Amino acid sequence: MRFNSLAFRLFTTAAAWTLLVLPIAGFIIYGLYREDVQASFDGQLQKLVNAITVDSMGTGDGPPMPPRNLYESLFERTHSGWYWQITPLDKNDAGARRLVSASLATAKLPLPSRNGVAPDLSGARWMNAKGPVGEPLRLVEVIDTLGHEPDKPSYSIIVAGPQDWLDHLVANFRYRLTTALALAGIGLVAVTLFQVRFGLLPLRQIERGLSDIRSGAASTLEGDLPAEIEPLQAELNALIRSNQDIVDRSRTHVGNLAHALKTPLAVITNEARRDKTGLGAKVVEQAEIMSQQVKHYLDRARMAARVNVIGRVTPVRPVAEPLVRALQRIHQDRNIKINVDCPPDARFQGEKQDLEEMLGNLLDNACKWAHHSVALKVETSGTTARARTLKITVADDGPGLTDLQRAKIGKRGIRLDESKPGSGLGLSIVFDLAQSYQGSCDLAQSEKGGLVVHLTLPAV
Repeated sequence: MRFNSLAFRLFTTAAAWTLLVLPIAGFIIYGLYREDVQASFDGQLQKLVNAITVDSMGTGDGPPMPPRNLYESLFERTHSGWYWQITPLDKNDAGARRLVSASLATAKLPLPSRNGVAPDLSGARWMNAKGPVGEPLRLVEVIDTLGHEPDKPSYSIIVAGPQDWLDHLVANFRYRLTTALALAGIGLVAVTLFQVRFGLLPLRQIERGLSDIRSGAASTLEGDLPAEIEPLQAELNALIRSNQDIVDRSRTHVGNLAHALKTPLAVITNEARRDKTGLGAKVVEQAEIMSQQVKHYLDRARMAARVNVIGRVTPVRPVAEPLVRALQRIHQDRNIKINVDCPPDARFQGEKQDLEEMLGNLLDNACKWAHHSVALKVETSGTTARARTLKITVADDGPGLTDLQRAKIGKRGIRLDESKPGSGLGLSIVFDLAQSYQGSCDLAQSEKGGLVVHLTLPAV
């Protein structure tokens, strides 16, 4: 998954959203749960303090008495964290005394009313404090009078419960919630990755199909694709067919033009040769120049038509080997040896006849000027379809060329040595064909002093 790929964008956005939403949802759920547990705990304390108040302050005949009902068994266990306390608030109440639960022993609980805690709507005061052994407590205080009569002495009734019990309960829930959300997050990220891979799988199928078309293994984009991509498949196939039709029509028109021009030129040349005057010779000369020009530009038109064809692939070795055998037979009297270094999987992205023409011209030119040997080396480079190139090197051990001669050579019709057979169009054709395929052709001096030609072409 590359950084700039569509799959990476989809995956990162979905994963980022998942990793953002889950912590927020967990924080909200945790907060709501803590509030619910706190409300439940406070409700239990409220119930206990109300029951103790009714039980202890219900009679107005004497001072409050310890509640007859224990309500909570932990009130009897020393320092259990559950305590109740009844404290007189009127100093003029001579018979008043402080009552505490057995769990509180000789300790005292702080009075929220004496610590400036305001009552809530029900009249209860809430406060967090430290217990007899330093444990955190949650306190609720209710102030009432004996017999619930306003003119009787008032008392502070407090019930306390262990705050760490609440914190422990909430901590356990937080751990379970964090574990569950973490597993859910990992699962969602994994599902997102699978969803992206599975959802974009048809694009990989299209990529392979287009690669097969480009390499010549297929002529159209085939396969069952999702409904959303079927229109793209149909349009691509229509584009390929349209391209092929245009190329076929171009080839037909170029062929018709070639036949239409060659016949009149041949007639003019034959008639001019019968005229032995200077005019006839001049007409023959110009007619031959016109014939060469027509042949040259018609060849270029045919090249352009062939280059635009999609899916034409030519293995290099089957083209090079027959050319080498033919040239060795032609130059056998000079004992020219041609060394070939070509990998079997080297393939040219183009027409076979174009590769034959380029290799044939380069090898023929090298054999004409070589003293003893010619070397043909083929290499491929690049890993992606766009950067894949074919590097063809043809070197000879002949006299070579100067910098000025290398600058001139390759121009149409220019020949450096009239003693060698040829029309001067060979290297010009190679240069034109290489440029038509967005390649290049460079000349340099070989290690043996001869000429070396570096031809770069698109590869499969």
